[in-house]
Order: sequence, then structure tokens, then C-alpha cells
Amino acid sequence: METERISKWFEHFADRECVGSSELYDYLSRQIAKDEELVQLASYAREGQPVPNLFLGAVHYLLLGGKDHLLKYYYQSMTDNPKNIEESFPHFKDFCITHKEEIILLLQQKIVQTNEVRRCAYLYPAFCYIYEKTKKPLAFIEIGTSAGLQLIWDKYAYSYGKEEVFGHKESDVHIHAEIIGENKPQFLQESPPVTARIGLDLHINDVKKAHDSLWLRALIWPEHTERVILFDQAVQKLRKEEVTLIEGDGVGLLSKIVKTISIDSTLCIYHTHVANQMPLEVKNLLLENIQKIGKERDIFHLHNNICDTKLRLDSIVSGVESSELVAETDGHGRWFKWELVSVNS
Repeated sequence: METERISKWFEHFADRECVGSSELYDYLSRQIAKDEELVQLASYAREGQPVPNLFLGAVHYLLLGGKDHLLKYYYQSMTDNPKNIEESFPHFKDFCITHKEEIILLLQQKIVQTNEVRRCAYLYPAFCYIYEKTKKPLAFIEIGTSAGLQLIWDKYAYSYGKEEVFGHKESDVHIHAEIIGENKPQFLQESPPVTARIGLDLHINDVKKAHDSLWLRALIWPEHTERVILFDQAVQKLRKEEVTLIEGDGVGLLSKIVKTISIDSTLCIYHTHVANQMPLEVKNLLLENIQKIGKERDIFHLHNNICDTKLRLDSIVSGVESSELVAETDGHGRWFKWELVSVNS
């Protein structure tokens, strides 16, 4: 990759994603962008990957894995009282140079597959909406599933700024999110019935394997304690649930996997923050495959990052196509602005 492009990427990452979310990554990203040696190191990242997330995740992974270095004292995930962030960069660079070969290996082998559990906060009302439309059990295929933590969305409890709880109310995983704006979803009190959970990914992360679980945790930013708690709780729950995870090209496998889904179930294909890593030709192929499937059966496609960052629902029901804007969402699921009008309104 061109080093100039990577340098600007780190600057944009700091401006657009880190400000107000991670003071450490904000500061480090701006310093990395000005450091030719570290930009060169980051250039080993696999093509198509979000380089800042991958590079910072690789460093975090090594620290969480037990590498003993002064850098760890600047990470809130590693200490209760992190040191002054503005003094962190010399230690960060020293760590990167010291563990250069290990970082290169991670950049070449790993991909960014954040399993953001709190995104289920907006998936829940979207899936309730689909169920209310069809009144048939839901069957799910998730593209870019990583470890499958979002596939068990119906096993989580949800609250939206009030005491009322929806979904699996007794769940150990309780997700809180804020709904902004005037329009509110109409939630089902309990999760709709689910007949199938199938996850497709180029690389499956098995949470029963310590190194896979650690990698997913390392992708969570150091200050995001609540995300870590939710992740750990969801991992424990997933280990007890039955999901089907298939490694391979999700877009290419889609038509074949759909044939395993009973016609008596509502077919739901979904993905969150995965299409931003898809080349345009892959996005177009995915949409073509959806169209082909829709000629044979009803289908719902819930997605973002195909045409923009907003959550959208495309459907083909009895041969009739429709497309609806569902919500504007926070990348980490902390809030969403609901746009759909309930089918019961």
C-alpha cells in the first residue's frame, strides 16, 4: 500500500472515529500518521482491510496476550490508572519496533472482524418488524459473521432508556441503547421464533479457541469497558448455543445455503459493517444474488454500507420489490435513530 495513503488514513481515522470515543487511539493515530517507520510497518496490512483498526488491534492483541512492556500502562484495558496519554508514543513505537516481526505476521494473517454485540440493539426491532410483516418464524444467514455473536440476538435482553425489558428478558446479556429522534419502534415483548442461524465468513473465529477470542477482544478499543463486558458475556452464551458457522465466500455460497432453509420460514439475510470491506463488484454480485433468490422465494435483506452507512431493508415478497430506510445507527450500537413506520401504525 502507498505510505502516503496510509498516513492520511490514520489522520481520518482519528478525526472521524476516535474523537470522543478513544482518547488513546486518537492521539496514537495522529502520531503514527507522522512517523514514516510506523506507517511503513502498517503497510503490511492485507489489502482491503481498515489499516488503523488492524494495526492498533495487532498491538493490543500482543499486550493482552502478555507481552511485558511499559506501553501497557497507557491502556485502560490493561491498568486501572492509565498514565498520561501524551507520553505514550515513544513507548508505543518502541513496542512496535521490538515486536515488529510478530506485528507483521498479524497484519498479514488477521482481518478486522469486530463482533459488536450492542449492534443487536437495532437488529432486534428490525427483526421484530420483519416478523410482524410475515408472521412466520425467522431463518437467518449472516454474511461476515466472524464468531456469530450477533446470530444469537434473540437470546439477549434489551432496554432503551426505560425500565422496560424486551427480548429474552432473563438473559445474562443485557444490552442498553438510546433511541434518538421522535420515531420509536414497536417492540415485541419477547423475541420472535427462530428456525435457523447460519453464519458465513472468509475466516471463522471460534470463541472456544483462546487465540480467536483474544483477537476479537483486542479489536475492542482500550477505553470501551462496557463493550468488553458485553463481549465476554456474549461469548459465554454463544458457547452454549447451537449455530452453524461456515468458512468461505459468503456472497458466493449464499445461493447454495439458501436452499437449506425451509420455505415455511422467513428468509433473512443480513450483515452489519461488513460491506465496507467489499469491493464494488462484490457488492453488486451480492445484490444480483439477492435478486435471483427473490425470484424463487420471499427474501429480506438487512444491511448497511452497500450504498451508505444507514441501515436499510430490501425485500422481495410475492415478486414485489421494496426498499426501506430502517435507521441511522452508531457504529458501536450505542444509539440509533429509527426511521421505519410500524406495520401496525
